[in-house]
Amino acid sequence: MEKVLVLLLVALAVAYAVPDPRGIIIQLEDGELCLNSLQCKSKCCHRETGLSLARCMPKASENSECSAKSLYGVYYKCPCERGLTCEVDKSIVGSITNTNFGICLDAGRSRE
Repeated sequence: MEKVLVLLLVALAVAYAVPDPRGIIIQLEDGELCLNSLQCKSKCCHRETGLSLARCMPKASENSECSAKSLYGVYYKCPCERGLTCEVDKSIVGSITNTNFGICLDAGRSRE
């Protein structure tokens, strides 16, 4: 019995020592199911409708529809890629219902 327990402990130690580049809970690839954007490599957990399952998706590119940062961490439209800003008319109702959508614009060009 002791040998089996030692063997089991050694097997568990080896399994935890080998890092897996693909995450199970965090560092999820695009297309994998998620509960929050923090789990995704792209930092966007996207759902089509209120009843659909959320999946990791790439961030919105220039001139694409986007959402401002959300408290919930799940988006109907992904936030913009780095260097872009989401030009959106923010409202309290839109913030609560997660429907403040806009367009991703280049931060340098939007100031001109």
